[in-house]
Amino acid sequence: MLVKIEDIKIKDRIRKDLGNLEDLKDSLRTYGLLNPVTINSKYELIAGQRRLEAAKALGWTSINANILSELTEVQELEIELEENNQRKEFLNDELLEGYKRLEKLKNPGFWDKFFKAIKNFFKKIKSLFQKK
Repeated sequence: MLVKIEDIKIKDRIRKDLGNLEDLKDSLRTYGLLNPVTINSKYELIAGQRRLEAAKALGWTSINANILSELTEVQELEIELEENNQRKEFLNDELLEGYKRLEKLKNPGFWDKFFKAIKNFFKKIKSLFQKK
């Protein structure tokens, strides 16, 4: 659900240091918000303060939010802790493999381009015969 950022209240949070938000702001600019923030029915933030602050810094006036209702204070705190604690960074090998694959997709070699051109050529011919 799209919510006005000014309507979201930030209560006492466990995380005090939000860290550098520049990379997150770049990600929001490039890809948009991939994971909504989480709020309760009173529009109090449960999870996603870094995303919310980055969106504010970019001048956004609204943000996608999951609204959870009928939670106890204990459940809200458990969700905040869980959301911030259950992250697993990529291993160096995994990150390297991911960037290699990305580089190959962004900059295909000669043979990849050649076979793609042949494939597209035959798709066009097939579509011409199907129109008749």
